[in-house]
Amino acid sequence: MAAMSPELVHVDDHLIVALKPAGLLSVPGRGEDKQDCLSARVQAVLADALVVHRLDMGTSGLLVFGRGKEAQRRLGDAFAERQVDKRYVAVVAGRIAEPTGEIDLPLIVDWPNRPLQQVDKVNGKPSLTRWRVLGHDAASDTTRVELEPVTGRSHQLRVHLLAIGHPIVGDALYAPPDVQARAPRLLLHAQSLALPHPADGRILSFVAPAPF
Repeated sequence: MAAMSPELVHVDDHLIVALKPAGLLSVPGRGEDKQDCLSARVQAVLADALVVHRLDMGTSGLLVFGRGKEAQRRLGDAFAERQVDKRYVAVVAGRIAEPTGEIDLPLIVDWPNRPLQQVDKVNGKPSLTRWRVLGHDAASDTTRVELEPVTGRSHQLRVHLLAIGHPIVGDALYAPPDVQARAPRLLLHAQSLALPHPADGRILSFVAPAPF
């Protein structure tokens, strides 16, 4: 069966912004059954597309590709130097009472259980997430939050929210079974991106509203 065409949000001579559906890999995994991914779908349409960053398989939302090595390098540098403003939307279990806050907890791979990550205040890498409450749903006892990962550790948003007692609904890796079972997918979406254009540095902004 042919892979579906990717949903392209922006295309120019230097970069591509595509929308990744939940449940699709960002890049190929190991094995024949893990070759369908967003990068392969984008490259089937635009052969010079090169991956700049990734989203977890369960996460949907905006993903950036550079067109050619130079654009990829410049965009990669912008991510590494924290010149990219990334905002996610998530639905988490429980009611978060405060309107805003931040989670400053170091993270490290949980080696016996990799790819899981865990908080480790001795050996973990510094990790910072800012959050803002968007609304509460009393009927489902959930909170919708906007998340800003200041650092970009693997599974950072999922582990940080779990650590403060509010796991993301539908999270098959970190949420307790009852919270995982509340949604058919991970309720985490990369909703907005603002970044410098790799050719001229002007700031581009993109928004793709959460589908949940």
